[in-house]
Amino acid sequence: MILVTGKGSKERLVPISKLAQIAIKKWLEKRKLLLKDNNTPYYGLNSKYLFPSNSKKGHLTRQWLFKKLKKWASLAGIDPTKISPHVIRHAFATHLLANGADLRVIQTLLGHADLGTTEIYTHVVDDRLKELVFNHHPLSNK
Repeated sequence: MILVTGKGSKERLVPISKLAQIAIKKWLEKRKLLLKDNNTPYYGLNSKYLFPSNSKKGHLTRQWLFKKLKKWASLAGIDPTKISPHVIRHAFATHLLANGADLRVIQTLLGHADLGTTEIYTHVVDDRLKELVFNHHPLSNK
């Protein structure tokens, strides 16, 4: 589990995969080497943030990630206007739902206070189900 701080500084624990755990352990080892000369409480070995920064917030920001995603998308030949942290978050929720995850579980993972906010993702799955029935059911009138 990892502690995530969301909107309104609300904290929640979110499970992470073994692969993610291994990647985080490797990052923390590398971070020790990178930050050994800058050991301040907010930016260094003692930082409470997984990705510390010397910004006023003390960590990498949503805006920083947004800019980097655009750059990485361009380098990968992906239209940068089609990618954002929100698009990735939406895809995460949609894939969970499409693969049978309970809506309440998704609500918890995303940190939504209101289930109605999470229900927005169901329309994508509903549209996909309609498409599958229309294109693959033997009694559909294609």
